[in-house]
Amino acid sequence: MSVHIEAFILYIVIFFSQTVFLMKSGQGPETASFSIPSLLFTILIYIIPSLFLIWFLLYRKKKPEYRLTCPGKNDLNSSLITLPALLFTGLTVSLISAIAGAEASEPFISSPSSLAGWIMLCFYCILSAYLEESFFRFYLLSKKEELKLTAPFALAVSALLFGICHIYEGIWGVLNAFLAGILLGVIFLKYRTIHGIAIAHAFYNITAFALYAVV
Repeated sequence: MSVHIEAFILYIVIFFSQTVFLMKSGQGPETASFSIPSLLFTILIYIIPSLFLIWFLLYRKKKPEYRLTCPGKNDLNSSLITLPALLFTGLTVSLISAIAGAEASEPFISSPSSLAGWIMLCFYCILSAYLEESFFRFYLLSKKEELKLTAPFALAVSALLFGICHIYEGIWGVLNAFLAGILLGVIFLKYRTIHGIAIAHAFYNITAFALYAVV
């Protein structure tokens, strides 16, 4: 199978189909209530199998250009850069959208109301961040030569695909995700490790849930 077809199928099946479902269901992201069983079901049935599939495809023939290594100093450095930058980008886009009169987008599920719920949510955010970083940064950027893409073009493609997956959040959500995708890709290419950006991505999402819980 061509790597172009493989990447396209992975994107449609794992990511874009979920976006289409949210849009076709007629339910906005703010309408989904938090539920530990449903979150656990999503982790076991969707996130973990998807992660295994992506990493199996990455390593089934030969090792990718970048290596999955144990967390180290590079991950700490990259996370300390990435998290504040993600928060600044998200805040800036939110302020501009508010000035433009757009409605603020909300997380696709409501914030939990118990300690157990927050623990489960944090676990979910970490795994989902690893899933997204595994495909949009590690997979796509590791296979840029097979896809016949230069590094800047591969970076732009991965950020654009990442942004499209947030189309249910509206145009401002797409813009925020696109800019975040550029940032995450640049940091990944600089430090050549996934753990730092995945943890920063997860903490960004957790922060968004925490803010909506207190606002």
